[in-house]
Amino acid sequence: MNYPKIPNNPNFSSGPCSKYNGWSINNLGSSFLGRSHRSKEGILRLKNAINETGTLLNLPKDYILGIVPGSDTGALEIALWNILGPRGVDILAWDSFGSDWVNDIIHQLSLPNTRVLKAEYGFIPNLKSVNFSNDVVFTWNGTTSGVCVPNADWIDKYREGLTICDATSAVFAMDINWEKIDVASFSWQKALGGEAAHGMLVLSPRAIKRINEYTPKWPVPKLFNLKKKGKLDLGIFEGLTINTPSMLAVEEWTNITKWANSKGGLNFLQEKTKKNFSIISQFCEKNDWIDFLAEDKLTRSSTSVCLKIVDPWFSSLNKFEKKKFVSKLIKDLEDRKVAFDIKSYRTAPLGLRIWCGPTIEKNDLICLMQCLKYSWESLGKK
Repeated sequence: MNYPKIPNNPNFSSGPCSKYNGWSINNLGSSFLGRSHRSKEGILRLKNAINETGTLLNLPKDYILGIVPGSDTGALEIALWNILGPRGVDILAWDSFGSDWVNDIIHQLSLPNTRVLKAEYGFIPNLKSVNFSNDVVFTWNGTTSGVCVPNADWIDKYREGLTICDATSAVFAMDINWEKIDVASFSWQKALGGEAAHGMLVLSPRAIKRINEYTPKWPVPKLFNLKKKGKLDLGIFEGLTINTPSMLAVEEWTNITKWANSKGGLNFLQEKTKKNFSIISQFCEKNDWIDFLAEDKLTRSSTSVCLKIVDPWFSSLNKFEKKKFVSKLIKDLEDRKVAFDIKSYRTAPLGLRIWCGPTIEKNDLICLMQCLKYSWESLGKK
């Protein structure tokens, strides 16, 4: 049997994610490189990147959006350091990054009135048990577990606390009800395949009010500081960034948002993601040796798709033998230039993690799954 056709694009990493089909560095403007981000034109370019993003996301008109340092991690931690404190906190965690926010809130900020709602890999906490009198911190999509919230219906419309959402591997690709979200963070490197190190922070009117009326008891470093003269510094949300951004990354992000809008905007991005996910879903239905890490179909991520090998032969192996085989399987795919960076996250259960966001082409996923089947059949049970 001949080896199947390999993907045109073998980049299935869950971050930084693949560039869109047709991307080229030659598409990026370079006339502004070497110029100051504080110049009039620099601020205009940053503001344009913010406006294009907000339009693409269909954010409510009274929400604000800004570029911040530190990718998604920086954006989310900026929110935690500026906002938490006045109320108790419910923290939901079901993957590695959700656990990071637990550590921030309990061990770094040392907030006393906290409650951790945790679930093992493959599952999600009981959403009905969330107390919306508290501030609620959660991840929309667990990038390292392939488990996401099914929707925003579980969030109380009349909540007293704020909802603070790490949305980095969900935004653009999944349908987010912004009226249920008070704070959201994401990065350029995820769903749309931008460059790393830049985060974006979304604030609702309720979040803005909290920042304006509340002063944290702990020191807030300059890189985290959202205030100026005791109030929210709105300049951050108009292109006056906290620190120096990469203007080349800004040019690329603007190019990406133009590409997304030219293809049909948010609806195109979400529908393409669903179609991509369906390729893996159909493959798992037809091949009984592999399955989703997420147990419930309603909580299966359509972007960072995490898979586990469930074949009885594989299950009979010891821990070392399992790890050795999965490494061998992945190396075979890498050596053949079929797929790069698809090993499960280092702290997640052993398996595969395949990005299916909107910059991935459906035909490439079809080729990947056929190649994966070939490698399994040629390497497995030996």
